[in-house]
Amino acid sequence: MTSFDNAFDALIGNEGGYSNNPADSGGETMWGITARVARAAGYTGAMRDLPRDTAKAIAKRLYWDPLRLDELDARVAFQIFDANYNGGHPVIWMQGAAGAKVDGLIGPATIAAVQATDPLKFMMRWNSLRIRYFTSLKTWLNFGKGWANRIANNLWKGAA
Repeated sequence: MTSFDNAFDALIGNEGGYSNNPADSGGETMWGITARVARAAGYTGAMRDLPRDTAKAIAKRLYWDPLRLDELDARVAFQIFDANYNGGHPVIWMQGAAGAKVDGLIGPATIAAVQATDPLKFMMRWNSLRIRYFTSLKTWLNFGKGWANRIANNLWKGAA
Protein backbone atom coordinates (compact mmCIF):
# COMPACT_ATOMS: atom_id res chain seq x y z
CA MET A 1 0.00 0.00 0.00
CA THR A 2 1.14 3.52 -0.71
CA SER A 3 0.93 6.50 1.58
CA PHE A 4 -1.97 7.73 -0.55
CA ASP A 5 -3.84 4.41 -0.22
CA ASN A 6 -3.53 4.53 3.58
CA ALA A 7 -4.46 8.21 3.68
CA PHE A 8 -7.54 7.66 1.53
CA ASP A 9 -8.71 4.77 3.73
CA ALA A 10 -8.28 6.96 6.82
CA LEU A 11 -10.00 9.89 5.11
CA ILE A 12 -13.05 7.80 4.30
CA GLY A 13 -13.31 7.14 8.03
CA ASN A 14 -13.86 10.91 8.38
CA GLU A 15 -16.07 11.33 5.32
CA GLY A 16 -18.28 8.26 5.32
CA GLY A 17 -20.65 7.44 2.49
CA TYR A 18 -23.61 9.26 0.98
CA SER A 19 -24.84 12.58 2.39
CA ASN A 20 -27.30 15.21 1.27
CA ASN A 21 -27.53 17.53 4.26
CA PRO A 22 -29.41 20.71 3.28
CA ALA A 23 -27.51 22.64 5.98
CA ASP A 24 -24.19 21.76 4.34
CA SER A 25 -23.25 24.03 1.45
CA GLY A 26 -21.45 21.10 -0.23
CA GLY A 27 -24.83 19.59 -1.08
CA GLU A 28 -25.01 16.01 -2.25
CA THR A 29 -21.81 14.06 -1.61
CA MET A 30 -20.53 10.51 -1.74
CA TRP A 31 -17.21 9.50 -0.16
CA GLY A 32 -16.76 13.23 0.52
CA ILE A 33 -16.84 14.08 -3.21
CA THR A 34 -19.43 16.74 -4.02
CA ALA A 35 -21.71 16.41 -7.02
CA ARG A 36 -20.06 19.49 -8.56
CA VAL A 37 -16.58 17.94 -8.32
CA ALA A 38 -17.79 14.53 -9.54
CA ARG A 39 -19.52 16.08 -12.57
CA ALA A 40 -16.43 18.17 -13.41
CA ALA A 41 -14.41 14.93 -13.30
CA GLY A 42 -16.79 13.31 -15.79
CA TYR A 43 -18.99 11.23 -13.49
CA THR A 44 -22.59 11.27 -14.74
CA GLY A 45 -24.35 8.72 -12.51
CA ALA A 46 -26.34 9.17 -9.33
CA MET A 47 -24.16 10.46 -6.51
CA ARG A 48 -25.38 7.69 -4.21
CA ASP A 49 -23.81 5.23 -6.70
CA LEU A 50 -20.43 6.95 -7.07
CA PRO A 51 -17.91 4.09 -6.91
CA ARG A 52 -15.31 4.31 -4.17
CA ASP A 53 -12.55 3.78 -6.75
CA THR A 54 -13.83 6.75 -8.77
CA ALA A 55 -13.83 8.91 -5.65
CA LYS A 56 -10.31 7.70 -4.87
CA ALA A 57 -9.04 8.60 -8.35
CA ILE A 58 -10.62 12.06 -8.07
CA ALA A 59 -9.11 12.55 -4.61
CA LYS A 60 -5.62 11.64 -5.81
CA ARG A 61 -5.77 13.91 -8.83
CA LEU A 62 -7.39 16.93 -7.14
CA TYR A 63 -6.45 16.82 -3.47
CA TRP A 64 -3.22 14.78 -3.16
CA ASP A 65 -1.03 15.26 -6.23
CA PRO A 66 -1.21 19.08 -6.54
CA LEU A 67 0.26 19.44 -3.03
CA ARG A 68 3.06 16.94 -3.76
CA LEU A 69 2.09 14.86 -0.75
CA ASP A 70 4.06 11.80 -1.90
CA GLU A 71 7.19 13.81 -1.00
CA LEU A 72 6.20 14.22 2.66
CA ASP A 73 6.12 12.09 5.80
CA ALA A 74 2.97 9.96 5.63
CA ARG A 75 1.58 11.39 8.90
CA VAL A 76 2.02 14.94 7.66
CA ALA A 77 0.69 14.09 4.21
CA PHE A 78 -2.51 12.69 5.72
CA GLN A 79 -3.17 15.86 7.77
CA ILE A 80 -2.73 18.04 4.69
CA PHE A 81 -4.78 15.73 2.46
CA ASP A 82 -7.66 15.66 4.93
CA ALA A 83 -7.76 19.46 5.14
CA ASN A 84 -7.47 19.89 1.37
CA TYR A 85 -10.38 17.47 0.96
CA ASN A 86 -12.44 19.07 3.74
CA GLY A 87 -11.71 22.70 2.88
CA GLY A 88 -9.47 25.45 4.11
CA HIS A 89 -6.12 26.89 3.13
CA PRO A 90 -3.69 23.97 3.02
CA VAL A 91 -0.76 25.68 1.32
CA ILE A 92 -0.85 28.66 3.70
CA TRP A 93 -1.15 26.28 6.65
CA MET A 94 1.75 24.14 5.33
CA GLN A 95 3.91 27.24 5.15
CA GLY A 96 2.83 28.51 8.56
CA ALA A 97 3.30 25.16 10.29
CA ALA A 98 6.75 24.74 8.71
CA GLY A 99 7.95 28.30 9.30
CA ALA A 100 8.24 29.00 5.58
CA LYS A 101 7.43 32.22 3.78
CA VAL A 102 3.62 32.40 3.66
CA ASP A 103 2.75 33.26 0.08
CA GLY A 104 0.13 30.61 -0.73
CA LEU A 105 2.25 29.11 -3.52
CA ILE A 106 3.30 25.47 -3.41
CA GLY A 107 6.87 25.06 -4.58
CA PRO A 108 10.27 23.64 -3.69
CA ALA A 109 10.80 26.00 -0.74
CA THR A 110 7.49 25.02 0.87
CA ILE A 111 8.10 21.29 0.33
CA ALA A 112 11.65 21.57 1.72
CA ALA A 113 10.44 23.50 4.77
CA VAL A 114 7.75 20.90 5.52
CA GLN A 115 10.26 18.06 5.05
CA ALA A 116 12.69 19.77 7.44
CA THR A 117 10.10 20.19 10.20
CA ASP A 118 9.70 17.45 12.80
CA PRO A 119 6.44 15.68 11.81
CA LEU A 120 4.94 15.84 15.30
CA LYS A 121 5.69 19.55 15.67
CA PHE A 122 4.32 20.15 12.20
CA MET A 123 1.07 18.33 13.03
CA MET A 124 0.57 20.27 16.26
CA ARG A 125 1.14 23.60 14.51
CA TRP A 126 -0.93 22.52 11.50
CA ASN A 127 -3.95 21.56 13.57
CA SER A 128 -3.65 24.73 15.63
CA LEU A 129 -3.95 26.75 12.41
CA ARG A 130 -6.81 24.58 11.24
CA ILE A 131 -8.77 24.95 14.48
CA ARG A 132 -8.26 28.73 14.46
CA TYR A 133 -9.62 28.82 10.91
CA PHE A 134 -12.67 26.71 11.77
CA THR A 135 -13.53 28.80 14.82
CA SER A 136 -13.43 31.94 12.66
CA LEU A 137 -16.18 30.65 10.36
CA LYS A 138 -19.81 31.66 10.74
CA THR A 139 -20.76 28.00 10.44
CA TRP A 140 -18.70 26.98 13.50
CA LEU A 141 -21.83 26.73 15.67
CA ASN A 142 -23.44 24.29 13.20
CA PHE A 143 -20.43 22.20 12.21
CA GLY A 144 -17.78 22.89 14.87
CA LYS A 145 -18.34 19.75 16.90
CA GLY A 146 -17.86 17.58 13.81
CA TRP A 147 -14.78 19.51 12.72
CA ALA A 148 -13.24 19.32 16.20
CA ASN A 149 -13.88 15.57 16.30
CA ARG A 150 -12.32 15.21 12.85
CA ILE A 151 -9.17 16.99 14.04
CA ALA A 152 -9.09 14.90 17.21
CA ASN A 153 -9.30 11.74 15.08
CA ASN A 154 -6.53 13.04 12.81
CA LEU A 155 -4.27 13.79 15.76
CA TRP A 156 -4.82 10.26 17.03
CA LYS A 157 -3.91 8.86 13.60
CA GLY A 158 -0.84 11.10 13.42
CA ALA A 159 0.41 9.86 16.79
CA ALA A 160 0.11 6.20 15.72
